[in-house]
Amino acid sequence: MTTTRGGIDLGGTKIQAVIVGARGKVLGEARRPTPGTGPAEIAAEIAAATREALAEAKLEPGALAGVGVGAPGDVDAGAGTVMSSPNLPDWEGPFPLAAEVSRLLGVPVVLGNDVQVATDAEFRQGAGRAHRSLIGVFWGTGIGGGIVLDGRPWVGLGAAGEFGHMVIKQDGRRCMCGRRGCVEAYAGRSSMEMKARREVERGQHTVLFEIMEERGRDRLTSGVWERALHHGDKLATQLIDGAVEALGAGIASALNVLDVPAVVIGGGLGQRLGQEYVDRIEKAMMPHLFADHRPPAVLLAQLGDLAGAVGGALLVKPKKAASSA
Repeated sequence: MTTTRGGIDLGGTKIQAVIVGARGKVLGEARRPTPGTGPAEIAAEIAAATREALAEAKLEPGALAGVGVGAPGDVDAGAGTVMSSPNLPDWEGPFPLAAEVSRLLGVPVVLGNDVQVATDAEFRQGAGRAHRSLIGVFWGTGIGGGIVLDGRPWVGLGAAGEFGHMVIKQDGRRCMCGRRGCVEAYAGRSSMEMKARREVERGQHTVLFEIMEERGRDRLTSGVWERALHHGDKLATQLIDGAVEALGAGIASALNVLDVPAVVIGGGLGQRLGQEYVDRIEKAMMPHLFADHRPPAVLLAQLGDLAGAVGGALLVKPKKAASSA
């Protein structure tokens, strides 16, 4: 039985690929920037990243049972399409991502929502192993969420866990999704960057964009935000503080509905800022939590940047070896 699988975490700024062997061991990995030129080019980069990871593992595509892709946005796993994704560049309308990547690699490809598969990975192999139910919150380019209830992923009709689009302020700040007042409008890295640019246009000083240029980046990555905070930058501190409050209110609201025993916090910013900010988010939850006498465990994700890619690999079922004649 072939248990070696490929996994992809498709994000707004990077494509992370892993090759996973028996018992979840990572045999090879690769990372590429997400191209800003649309879904066909993104599919090509996914295939290229997979080949790089295979080369590190000293394997060929034929050794894989398949490749699982965790993609952001509205994913139709059955059809293998990403219907829409505000955080992926130039993604308009449904695109058959699974079929295109499969054509490029010559192996079966399955899709899942990026944060749901990362949540599954943390549930099965990471910080959530001790719990039967949990919420995963991934703080990065956007704000994603995943749900596990009684040992099983809960995806609803396909869009369950869209935590970033819970409304925390009626008629509030415009979100990347086009609606107003979402958690992501206050805490998503893209939304915070847009807010920072507007404040600079109004004359506020910040080192955010200086650090961005020094680091050779064209966006405010998680590392840029971390360095700006270490510099004591006033605007970065103000925006991150607002993000923490938004996350606290949103997570508490989700808990008031689901009442699960654990929350796992990951994503690019979650991992970069670490336990200190997980503790701050937990504190920000408390004023909004109905059952505040028995708060859930709030845990930092353990699988780091590989959670989404490992979760993608877990979507693939092992392949039976062909019987000899």
